[in-house]
Amino acid sequence: MLAGFRKPKIETERMLLRLPQHTDYRAWVSLREGSAPFLHPWEPQWATDHLSRKSFTNRVYWAQRSHGQGSALALFLTRKSDDALLGAITLDNVRRGPAQSATIGYWIGQPHARQGYMKEAIVALSYHAFRRMDLSRLEAACLEENTASRGLLEKAGFKYEGVAQSYLQIAGRWRNHVLYAMLRSDRRGRAETG
Repeated sequence: MLAGFRKPKIETERMLLRLPQHTDYRAWVSLREGSAPFLHPWEPQWATDHLSRKSFTNRVYWAQRSHGQGSALALFLTRKSDDALLGAITLDNVRRGPAQSATIGYWIGQPHARQGYMKEAIVALSYHAFRRMDLSRLEAACLEENTASRGLLEKAGFKYEGVAQSYLQIAGRWRNHVLYAMLRSDRRGRAETG
């Protein structure tokens, strides 16, 4: 297990970011299903079994295994006041050696959007990645027209770096994405990391 992966619980003012558990299935499927029209324009096309218990069980095992190997950190956002599931954030593609970098991906359920939860999660995970995991660079990408996600990344301290052509398949089509990055020591201006 790599340094920074021993305690995958990250606490913020309003949330606990933690590994998913098998007991989260009902809350997860309810939030994903209820937020489907809100999420579909921005996500890869869901597999036919996306909301199945088996698919969720595989996600939980992947999160545990990736955490143990130090290759990713997949966390659920839970509200402290009532333990409600709000969304998820993942630090994936962790590259060690000369790169010391990773990619951040996230989603939030529609009822919890635009309440500052995801900014709080991104700032906390970025701090964890730089201070606890000793990473040097975090990357994120979103669709060009996703102004909410672009604004979120900028408010969290990420800086625009350019456009990647045909970066990911979203809703079944190859789509261009805008690329953002945050550096531990960023000479391009201050990045808020906690």
